[in-house]
Amino acid sequence: MSRAMATPRYAGGGWAMYIAGLVIPVPHDKMEAYRTWAENGAAIFKQYGCLEIVESWEDFVPDGKETDFRRAVAAKEGEKIVFAWQIWPDKETLDAAENRMHADGVLDVADGPPFDARRLILGCFTPILTMGRPMDAAQERQAMVDPF
Repeated sequence: MSRAMATPRYAGGGWAMYIAGLVIPVPHDKMEAYRTWAENGAAIFKQYGCLEIVESWEDFVPDGKETDFRRAVAAKEGEKIVFAWQIWPDKETLDAAENRMHADGVLDVADGPPFDARRLILGCFTPILTMGRPMDAAQERQAMVDPF
């Protein structure tokens, strides 16, 4: 594996990114409202240290034999699945950002999200492999110190 393609680790062994992932059932007719809600949220998360956000609208989500995205969020007729993730520098940055965002009240919106937030799934993850993400010079130097 090319060092330029590997995600660097910190000297202590942790990965130099942290992922918050979501699966959300959104009514099909609320796609534009969701996009606006997501854009507003992304601007806030960026101010608090989030590096990247990807919001993905269902294109192909097959029904599974045992489980699937729809069953996982109890999707109803007419709802589409949104698969989203946020990339943070590390868990500590995300935790501190969440505390600050709640204290600052920036996540309090009068209208609420355009979906039933009780059925969304949220999980946070430490990457064990990434592929294809270019590294900046500092990350490349760190990868040379601790390549895997």
